[in-house]
Amino acid sequence: MQAAAAQGLTVKAVGAGHSFTGIAVAPGVLLELDDLQGLVSADAATGRVSLLAGTRLHRIPALLAPYGLAMENLGDIDRQSISGAISTGTHGTGARFGGLATQVVGITMITAAGEFLRIDEERDPELLPAAALGLGALGIIVEVTLQCVPAFVMRAIDEPAPLADVLATLDERVAASDHFEFYWFPHTDVALTKTQSRLPESAKREPLPAVGKWIDETLLSNGVYRVVCAAGRAAPAITPPFSRLAVKLTGDRRYTDLSHRVLTQSRTVRFREMEYALPVENVVPAFRAVQSLIAQRGWRVEFPIEVRFAREDDRWLSTAYGRATGYIAVHRYWRNDPTEYFGAVEQIMLEHGGRPHWGKLHTLTAEQLREKYPLFDDFTALRDRLDPERRFANRHLDRILGT
Repeated sequence: MQAAAAQGLTVKAVGAGHSFTGIAVAPGVLLELDDLQGLVSADAATGRVSLLAGTRLHRIPALLAPYGLAMENLGDIDRQSISGAISTGTHGTGARFGGLATQVVGITMITAAGEFLRIDEERDPELLPAAALGLGALGIIVEVTLQCVPAFVMRAIDEPAPLADVLATLDERVAASDHFEFYWFPHTDVALTKTQSRLPESAKREPLPAVGKWIDETLLSNGVYRVVCAAGRAAPAITPPFSRLAVKLTGDRRYTDLSHRVLTQSRTVRFREMEYALPVENVVPAFRAVQSLIAQRGWRVEFPIEVRFAREDDRWLSTAYGRATGYIAVHRYWRNDPTEYFGAVEQIMLEHGGRPHWGKLHTLTAEQLREKYPLFDDFTALRDRLDPERRFANRHLDRILGT
């Protein structure tokens, strides 16, 4: 930090490079955290676990297993680093569970002055709700302390259901399960629902058969799907019939396994994504508006729309700050231009009180975001204090936080 400052250079850390935005683009010095991985300490009695900032999420279950611990919740992709995941607001689903940043009880970072700053319950605790989801704007995170829970298994039910029924009973479905989400392939009238219940680690495991899992997740959901997405660019008319076939061939299974094996999945088809967080009561009307939009425009959308949920929390820049939240995510195959689709969907999300996911595509600026976060100015004031010369700035942060 001091060497960069002496030369007037900015510094940006990058974890796994998973974000769809330019949040980790480095106009000056790029710090890769690939070698900053591993377990620093773990206490089975308290559940407190400290990890080096570059530790990938998919490595954490094995690190926690000897202590009988697990992360309370995970997103559906586990390729990110722990620091990148918390810094961009990564979340899973479950109306009683917050995003990954809510599991953070301590942060160690290097400030713009080149000094170590520890923030936890004993040292500057008032800063933790800001630093736990800091967008890389406050310092370089080197260590993260999580509040973990006793290891557990999950019973999963993946099944198709009429979309109209799911929308009509959505509140009840979300309240009745530990974790609930659904996918909807445009051009169909079926929702692929995922309902998951938490069980003690001692519960009997009934994992997916290896062959069946390979067929569902590798052959169909990734291999065949990749081919269809590519073919759909040249012949969009094949997209609707394939979507109708997809909901018949996938999404109908029951199994019980370790939590991280149920919560996460493998995705190898490349895509671009935009996701908005909405007050939970606005999820259904916003979803219906997107349905109508796709039908009116006659778009052939090859990726499903994903709907998830999270409890409200106190992280200053969390998309779920101060309100129970539902998420609507839209995707396009990476070779298709998403601009028109995403722009129209974004307008619907804004009309329904949406906040954009920090790690995914959106067009909002600091002026617009300030209206959506009650403590936005408190965060930028803290940024002014910790990084007055904008050592951690880049063009993306200038747009979303101001200069």
